[in-house]
Amino acid sequence: MLTVLIPWRPQPSRLAALSAVVDWYGRNLGNVDIRTIDSNDEIFNLARCRNLGIDSIDDSDEVVVINDADTIPQLEPLLEAIAAAAASGLVHLPYTRYHWLGTPGTAQFTVGTPLDQCDFELVHGACSGVYVTTPRSWWSHGGQDERFRGWGFEDAAWYVAHETLLDEVPRRHEGVVYALNHTAQAREGDQYDANAALMEQYREARSSRDAMRQLIGTDATAEKARRLPAS
Repeated sequence: MLTVLIPWRPQPSRLAALSAVVDWYGRNLGNVDIRTIDSNDEIFNLARCRNLGIDSIDDSDEVVVINDADTIPQLEPLLEAIAAAAASGLVHLPYTRYHWLGTPGTAQFTVGTPLDQCDFELVHGACSGVYVTTPRSWWSHGGQDERFRGWGFEDAAWYVAHETLLDEVPRRHEGVVYALNHTAQAREGDQYDANAALMEQYREARSSRDAMRQLIGTDATAEKARRLPAS
C-alpha cells in the first residue's frame, strides 16, 4: 500500500483543496494510506511536517509520497517516479511544469472542468508540491530545514542541499502538477526575513559539501541527524 503524507493544519480556505487531493488519490490509486501531518509549532512548519511524516515510516527503503494539501499530480508521471525512487537514492519530482490555477482555474475545476483544461499561471522554478522518496534518500541530504517557518524558501533550500550533497538535482518526470487556490500566507515580516537570510546561507554553501554539511548538520533537528539501519 502506498503511503501519502500530507502536511496539514486546518484552515477554512484549504478544506476544499485537501478534499480534492484525497479524492484524486482514492479514484486513481485506490487503497492508499493517507496521513495528514502537523507539528506542535505555533507557526505552521512545512519542513518539520515533512520530516515528521518521513520519520513515521518504519522501512527506510519504502517509497512514499509527500503531497502538499493543495496540489494534484498527473497519474503517469507519479507512477514513473514511484517506480524509479526505490533504486535511485534521489528524491523525485513527478512534474516538469507547475500550474497554479488561482481563483479562475480553481473555480473551473470546482464545476467539473478537467485539470488540464483549467486556466493557470506557470510557476517557473517550482520544486515543491509533490515529492516521491524513500526515508533513506530523504535523510541522506538532511531532509528539510525546520528553521524555515511560515511561508517561504524551505523547498528551495532543500533543492540546493540535494544538489550539493548528492551531486544531482532532484530527478524530474515529464508532466504537470496542479496547485489549487487558497488564502495565501503573508510574504513579509520578521519570520519571512529570517527565512530569506537562511536561504542566502544555503546559496553561499552550495559549492562546498563541507560547508553544506555544516549548515544542515550543526543546527539540524534530531530527525535529520538520525541514522538509518544498513540496507
